[in-house]
Amino acid sequence: MYVSMKGMLARANKGKYAVMAINCFNLETAKAVILAAQELRAPVIIDLLQDHLQAHLGSNLLTGPIIEMARNASVEVAVNLDHGKDVGFVKRCLRDGFSSVMMDASAYPLEQNIEITKKMVEFAETYDASVEGEIGNIGSVSRNNLTSDEMYTNPDAAIEYARRTGIDALAISYGSSHGDYPDGYIPPFRFDIVEKIKAETNIPLVLHGGSGCGEANIKKSIALGINKINVGSDFMKAQVNSIQEYLKDNESVDYVRLIQGTVDAGKEMVKYYIDVAESTGKSL
Repeated sequence: MYVSMKGMLARANKGKYAVMAINCFNLETAKAVILAAQELRAPVIIDLLQDHLQAHLGSNLLTGPIIEMARNASVEVAVNLDHGKDVGFVKRCLRDGFSSVMMDASAYPLEQNIEITKKMVEFAETYDASVEGEIGNIGSVSRNNLTSDEMYTNPDAAIEYARRTGIDALAISYGSSHGDYPDGYIPPFRFDIVEKIKAETNIPLVLHGGSGCGEANIKKSIALGINKINVGSDFMKAQVNSIQEYLKDNESVDYVRLIQGTVDAGKEMVKYYIDVAESTGKSL
């Protein structure tokens, strides 16, 4: 069932749970996500990162088959452009059939961010697509640039941004970073940021960099108003671990079994996060 994020996130907002958004970059990763969602009867979002699309097949070649997979799924599946920073590219993804896009103009001053995002919201209405925006900045583990105090979302700016743009979901920065944290490290979260923005806007809020944040952080985030959780690194790492285990135990490589193993491993990781997000059984 191919849908935008609007309905699923509105219900998550009302029901106080979160929908998982998993970073995919090919058909096999998308398959793993949809299989997991179907087994648990959960709505799910396939996030396709702009950088991945530009480095690999491109939105016009990859989107069609994934949309067909979503249409054939027995649960709600949205396909969302993740961190779309190029306005032209974001518009092209909407033309290619994306049901949702993230217009990430967070690098610009507030007024420009509002202007760019508001225009994208208006453009997306033509396609009945949902739009996610961002205020604040998310750090990167791989670049040794973890999210710091000055990168956190300013709640007052976020409230103004949400009211003036008409976005369907708002990504905020309050402690998480993109990437794979060192073993044993769990980032501290500024929950007061989530509380204030939710109290004033009551729109679905988004946690980026959900991998490795810890169940306690995630569950408290959901209780305070997070309704979409992005996970990429843990999903990818589960598949890499599957490949490493297969190669360690098998001298001759059966490529088909190797790839199928990654699908199974990815599926189990997605099921874990669906359970943490409390969205099991929540699909229409």
